[in-house]
Amino acid sequence: MHFQQSVDIPRLNTLRVRIPDQFRYTLRGVMNIYFGFTVAGDRSSIATARVIVELLESMGHVVLTRHLVQEDAWEADRLIAPQQVYQRDMGWLAACDCLMAEVSGSSFGLGFETGYLLGATEKDVVLFYRREVESKISLLITGNTHPRCTLVPYSDVEQIRAFVASRVTAVASAG
Repeated sequence: MHFQQSVDIPRLNTLRVRIPDQFRYTLRGVMNIYFGFTVAGDRSSIATARVIVELLESMGHVVLTRHLVQEDAWEADRLIAPQQVYQRDMGWLAACDCLMAEVSGSSFGLGFETGYLLGATEKDVVLFYRREVESKISLLITGNTHPRCTLVPYSDVEQIRAFVASRVTAVASAG
């Protein structure tokens, strides 16, 4: 992939829809994944979000936004100006190969990130959410039928592990 501007990326310390056969990440190298998780909204799914991040990293991929699953994510984002957060996150969105997000406690930011990538790029989006909170999630998420957006409702973390294992290729040199 070629980007129009260079972006400095610091390394920070039963499905509802049928998934088309062509939706498989088959990159031979490391994927840069923008992992979305609410900072200001309901963070009750943080343990699951951490499992997703750890699973992707254990497969050899880079999670650009791993800081979002830290306990102090809200406080850390407030150490820089809002404009810097926007510029940083837009840079990561430009640099990522795909967006994966845990949206059970969805927020405006997650909606913005999803809409931006689906509307302005050709990148894939995967949205995980807990089945038991589906009625509290925006219908713009649970009703999303965009061909590059895959919804993954789950009841337990093993369903997420199975999805990721079947759809994301591990990097051979990971370990």
